[in-house]
Amino acid sequence: MTGLCAGRVVVVTGAGRGLGRAHALAFAAEGARVVVNDLGVGLDGAGGGSGPAREVVEAIVAAGGEAVAHGGDIATSEGAASLVAAAVDTYGGLDTLVNNAGFLRDRMLVNLGEDDWDAVMRVHLKGHFLPLRHAAAYWRAEAKAGRGRRARVVNTSSGAGLLGSVGQGNYAAAKAGIVGLTLVAAAEMGRYGVQANAIAPAARTRMTESAFAETMAAPDSGFDAMAPENVSPLVVWLGSDASEGVTGRVFEAEGGRITVMEGWRPGPTDDTGTRRTPASAGATALKLLAESEPPRPVYGTH
Repeated sequence: MTGLCAGRVVVVTGAGRGLGRAHALAFAAEGARVVVNDLGVGLDGAGGGSGPAREVVEAIVAAGGEAVAHGGDIATSEGAASLVAAAVDTYGGLDTLVNNAGFLRDRMLVNLGEDDWDAVMRVHLKGHFLPLRHAAAYWRAEAKAGRGRRARVVNTSSGAGLLGSVGQGNYAAAKAGIVGLTLVAAAEMGRYGVQANAIAPAARTRMTESAFAETMAAPDSGFDAMAPENVSPLVVWLGSDASEGVTGRVFEAEGGRITVMEGWRPGPTDDTGTRRTPASAGATALKLLAESEPPRPVYGTH
């Protein structure tokens, strides 16, 4: 490895399995000291235990790296504050926050209960906001004290948040909210040396194993396009000094493919300079739609 993150202190949430585990190991391989956060819960957020986080720490230490486990609930203010404190108290600071923790409660909208909505919003959206809020407060204080850091935030959205996904109204809404949160963080925190970006990864994890079960290594190359380790190199680069100047962007990452997502941009427009009638507004809307690019299909509709 190149030591791209040598000396940096990195926090990864949901790092006991899947993408988070791959990210934590990849950062450690590049010289970072890693705080491995994980509650050890099931796919639906139930249960819990320290085993997954501890196992990742042991793997990092066995490979010659430095890591510490954190078992706090980052969707609570106390847990998020203790996460930042774990980095500062153990390693003397915090340079990179990777928000990755999450689980699923998939239902069609007519069957989606309020508890399932709240649980997914809590772990994904609130679980991004609270660690970011406490890390941002730390970085602002450091900057005001003349100890500014080249801080990095990498948030985890999803194609479901960019395009929508049938049966995942709660998850898609939360992941779309993460994109908005990332853009605001990039705009507000840049003055303190913080860069914030988001990824929309596609990989085989507990959350996606049914969708990608048949997508295995290509027989001729041995390359497993859906392995979570394929996403981590981009995350490590975004979390390093090498990404200087890159902020407020969203990237799709899958296999060997990286795509810069361009988001909402103004398309065809028409301005009469006066109030319209409903009929004229509809006629104009149809005209503009005919001139515009059609939307990409929602996941699960094709």
